[in-house]
Amino acid sequence: MSLIDTYGRRINYLRLSVTDRCNLRCSYCMPEEGVEKLSHCEMLSYEDLLRISSEAVAAGIEKIRVTGGEPLVRKGIVDFLARLAALPGLKELVLTTNGLLLKEMAQGLRDAGVQRLNVSLDSLKPETFAAITRGGDLQRVLDGLDEAERVGFPPHKINVVVMRGVNDDEILDFAALTLKRPYAVRFIEYMPTSGDADWRDLTVPGAEIRERIAREYTIEESTNSERSGPSKNFRIQGAPGSLGIITAMTGHFCDGCNRLRVTASGVAKGCLFSGEGVDLKPVLVTGDDELLRKEIRRIVAAKPGRHEVTDEGVETKPFAMSRVGG
Repeated sequence: MSLIDTYGRRINYLRLSVTDRCNLRCSYCMPEEGVEKLSHCEMLSYEDLLRISSEAVAAGIEKIRVTGGEPLVRKGIVDFLARLAALPGLKELVLTTNGLLLKEMAQGLRDAGVQRLNVSLDSLKPETFAAITRGGDLQRVLDGLDEAERVGFPPHKINVVVMRGVNDDEILDFAALTLKRPYAVRFIEYMPTSGDADWRDLTVPGAEIRERIAREYTIEESTNSERSGPSKNFRIQGAPGSLGIITAMTGHFCDGCNRLRVTASGVAKGCLFSGEGVDLKPVLVTGDDELLRKEIRRIVAAKPGRHEVTDEGVETKPFAMSRVGG
């Protein structure tokens, strides 16, 4: 069974947020003072998250990425992931984390059935990392990456949000990382989720990122798998790792978008920038799983053709990325 939207796109990828809480305060994700936390009754139970996931898989979702906030801060997450991994028909279970708790939890995540990790890592310099994350300890993340490799996880995806004047001087450092380790480094264009008027000043276009790397190294193209994300992939010739660029702003990939998002409070969104989304809680309360599956299909059918963030005159309503799972 497949989920096909009105634009003919096959939707097979669910980003599932399990919490809005995080143990960092990254500048592009939330304000320095943090965000007002969801109350216990506002946040979906693991049972409801599992129901949504089960019906989404039954409808055609093949890949689930568990996100937050920071998913590893939610109590009971490893047991939930084990139940999620056991869903019939789910082909891929991955998790996005900031890596701070990886050293302690890597073995449990691997045993639970998580197949791959995406780690958000915006700097390889301790001072810059601490500034972006407002206090994060880079060494804890690096130790977590090493431990996850030790327990058997395949090469990690490293997500780097590139910001001009903040960390764009490290583009070549991250590229060089793929010469030493088999990581898949993904450079992500800065997005105006915080509603800042000068977001274009921070955005380093993907074409510029690639050009900087190509001036230093010989690069060759790579291909994406069917369930992979929107990254345009390539590699440095001879490198064990790979590189990719996600051009959410300068070259939006909406025509190939295969994602559905569900927040920790049960709001389903066909697009990161698609306003309020659809609250699934009223459907969950009915206990009717068939109705839930139909609602998922309806949300997919209403998925917009593209976002309008870069259109002239369009203002983006500010929101915290921690609330929608990145």
